Amino acid sequence: MLIQQYNAEIAVESQRRVVEEYLSKVPSVNSIDKSDLESLKARITSELASKNAVLIAHYYTDPLIQQLAEETGGTVSDSLEMARFGSNHDAQTLVVAGVKFMGETAKILTPGKRVLMPTLEATCSLDVGCPADEFSAFCDEHPDRTVVVYANTSAAVKARADWVVTSSIALEVVDYLDSIGEKILWAPDKYLGGYVQKKTGADMLLWDGSCIVHEEFKAKGILDLKQIYPDAAVLAHPESPDSVVSIADITGSTSQLISAAMKLPNKQLIVATDQGIFYKMQQSVPNKQLLIAPTGGSGASCRSCASCPWMGMNSLQNLLSCLEQGSNEVFVDATVATLAMQSLDRMMTFKARHLG
Repeated sequence: MLIQQYNAEIAVESQRRVVEEYLSKVPSVNSIDKSDLESLKARITSELASKNAVLIAHYYTDPLIQQLAEETGGTVSDSLEMARFGSNHDAQTLVVAGVKFMGETAKILTPGKRVLMPTLEATCSLDVGCPADEFSAFCDEHPDRTVVVYANTSAAVKARADWVVTSSIALEVVDYLDSIGEKILWAPDKYLGGYVQKKTGADMLLWDGSCIVHEEFKAKGILDLKQIYPDAAVLAHPESPDSVVSIADITGSTSQLISAAMKLPNKQLIVATDQGIFYKMQQSVPNKQLLIAPTGGSGASCRSCASCPWMGMNSLQNLLSCLEQGSNEVFVDATVATLAMQSLDRMMTFKARHLG
């Protein structure tokens, strides 16, 4: 397991360097003249219409992409809702702005549709840090355990699992499995897994993975910020370290945090998740002040800004390019897709039966 952890860390760091180099060469949309920006958006809108395509964006992508998704009849949501929206939409082409596992999930759920992405290079530290072959070997070492994997994994990892869960349903699924005497093998996020283990008391063996954005949030920084805003509520994603979750007023998935922001009476909210969520959250609470939770990253690296560097690889420019050229199409091996669909279907059936 230590060798697997070391290899995963090396892989994540290697991917992060590639991303940083990529981002350093890509012109910022903010540097584009306003008239050129409007022209770019108009061209994308026209391409979406002519290609019978719909734009599906994650909460963590650039606000301009989120805005365009809304304006063109698409959606902005979490990973599972993105896939479900695409499967229920009439469009024959789904343009998924996010990271690769999201495009794969959309393809698995809608095999008859074409799935494009602005870039196929956008991945996730949780995905990179859980290679399918090493994970499969780990599962083979523990055949007595039910394999539950987080949605932030490759199609191949999902295919090896018994269950797939999102952060919004992980507690309920694991609690159910524990109630029927199942022991759990969990992957890949150790912080989310630890949170679920603590809440449910389940017997869980955790893969050692983490999100490079969420693991940088620091409890001390949040408590220091609370000295300035003593009435602020703290909202944390469970991918954050336990020290952060333990001081949070609300812990939940992206959609759950947005819902909590609306329900809480507090006028200031300290938010410990990717700051891309601010676009939708601010829409929901226009009269509240949103404060990004302090991180412990170093210098000006992408690790210190509460922004996923891979999500940052999505831009209006490469979004237009993928539509015009029909490039970056997502394919999933048929056997892998069938197996992954079984684990996804267990989650969706469970949600329908137990949570409505």
